[in-house]
Amino acid sequence: MRRLESPFLTTGQLAQRTGITIRTLRYYDKIGLLKPAKQNNSSTRLYSKDDMTRLQKIQMLKFIGLSLSEISQIMFNETQPERNLRSSLKLQKDIIQHKIAHMLDVSKTIDEAMAMIDDQGEELNWEGLASIIQSIHKEKEWCEQYYNAVRLQTRIRLYDQFSWNKIGWHRWFFEHLGSLPDLKVLELGCGDAALWSRNANLIPETWSVTLTDLSQGMLDEAKVLLGGHSGRFKFLLADAQAIPFHDNEFDIVIANHMLYHVLDINQAVSEMHRILKPGGHVYASTMSKSHLQEIEQLTKAFDPNIQVLDPVMERFHLDNGSEMLHNFFMEIKQIRFEDYMLIDHELPLVQYITSTPMNARKILVGEKLDQFKTYLQAKITEKGSLYITKDSGFFYGKKQ
Repeated sequence: MRRLESPFLTTGQLAQRTGITIRTLRYYDKIGLLKPAKQNNSSTRLYSKDDMTRLQKIQMLKFIGLSLSEISQIMFNETQPERNLRSSLKLQKDIIQHKIAHMLDVSKTIDEAMAMIDDQGEELNWEGLASIIQSIHKEKEWCEQYYNAVRLQTRIRLYDQFSWNKIGWHRWFFEHLGSLPDLKVLELGCGDAALWSRNANLIPETWSVTLTDLSQGMLDEAKVLLGGHSGRFKFLLADAQAIPFHDNEFDIVIANHMLYHVLDINQAVSEMHRILKPGGHVYASTMSKSHLQEIEQLTKAFDPNIQVLDPVMERFHLDNGSEMLHNFFMEIKQIRFEDYMLIDHELPLVQYITSTPMNARKILVGEKLDQFKTYLQAKITEKGSLYITKDSGFFYGKKQ
């Protein structure tokens, strides 16, 4: 009779199966990076298959050069079971391929520097040394871009879980693009392409869609999330202030929650106008100043030094965006998305707060983080749930 496989492994068994030392596993447990799923009556730590999946992800992130502190933040923000294991492994494979390509690039740069020394018979000049340093630094930049993709998905998950409007922003916004055939569509600052991955079954077959972003890491994540649909898209690293396309080329240009990040918004709007065909339409989304203000107020009440919401949003919001667009587009309309959140669990909110680019993730660590969780738990118990304002929408304009 075949013996059934146990659903759990002890620390020793997990170490034997994976080659990770018992000491390392215990350290991961101590710092909260990899807690075993359960303990039996004799206090033996027992790890599940989900725990082994988590361990595999930790080791891969170590391999690409992230610190345990960085890995801990990523794992903390990825509480859902890796979207699914296959997509997680696909992302990891893409990361490894980037690492290989990066190492080959560094090797090539060193070869060129050595050839320069051989030809000139002298020490490497400033330019040669700088090129080596720049090629090495690329990997650090890519790791940060991957980290940013994880943070973006964390913020989207909070909206998905607690928003009152179950249509969801991405479906609502996409439906406003219409469904006319044979359109050339460009999205600037596409991020992880959530707008397209969540509406893949609605995209007209005759559309030609180009996705651009200033971050290569975001474009790579977009390809992963689009999966089998990615072949329908063109991907391009591009700056909204200097869009690399001809005049009058696109029917629709989308700037979805990104214009406030652009250094010269007026230049970006001018570029969007330039590449649109006459009669083409621009869709530029943003928020109002009241968007998520309760989150900022809650956090400030706990510690006035903590910042959560990025003030960069104030550069292009629902109250001033129309003014910035009207010099280039006609028939500008503002359409708002009706929504709010009722949050009844503190962990997703903490994950959101520590995923923003402000200082919350640096302050809310260790004992301070535990105190903050307790503080939010008390607020939720007191009120039943936390009401959070959501006030977002988009401007719709036409090229004359």
